[in-house]
Amino acid sequence: MLKVGLTGGIGAGKSEVSRLLVDHGAVLIDADRIAREVVAPGTPGLAAVVEAFGEGVLTADGSLDRPRLGSIVFADPAKLAVLNSIVHPLVGARSRELETAAADDAVVIHDVPLLTENGLAPLYDVVVVVDASPETQLDRLVRLRGMTEEDARARMAAQATREQRREIADILIDNDVPLDALRKRVTEVWDDLVRRVRGSEEEPGGRRP
Repeated sequence: MLKVGLTGGIGAGKSEVSRLLVDHGAVLIDADRIAREVVAPGTPGLAAVVEAFGEGVLTADGSLDRPRLGSIVFADPAKLAVLNSIVHPLVGARSRELETAAADDAVVIHDVPLLTENGLAPLYDVVVVVDASPETQLDRLVRLRGMTEEDARARMAAQATREQRREIADILIDNDVPLDALRKRVTEVWDDLVRRVRGSEEEPGGRRP
């Protein structure tokens, strides 16, 4: 098994890259998706969030109002740290369960938005960073996700810098490119990852072959 950490700044296009890798045969463990699952209605995770932030972060049907919570935590690093302390351990436990269920020869992609911020690079055999300029990120967040420019800039500022992400990259994917060029680059990366997993099978205990 090859454990791959996939990360990138908000709006960099990481989700598209993960989708393309899955098309090639990767097993995807999506931290964002799991983060939603662990705070679903009726979960201990949601109860802990409400205890920390109040019932104002719930919608009328009792589910988490993610935009409301996001507007609170991304403007206040201390509150963001509180949220992370609740959600991250739950996400980590579920991610380990899913990884254990994967085949021995699988390329397992851990899609982790805050991999850089939380110093998680050593947990993976390979770190893949999806890179885009801040201008591209901002444009995608405002134009495609409907965020206000203020909210988009706040969320970008709450994350690691572009330089910090690039420093931990074993493989860099430039996503300031047309989709066809991105597809070609992801295919190259997939071929590289397959070679690595085969190499790790031949080298007992091998990391980063």
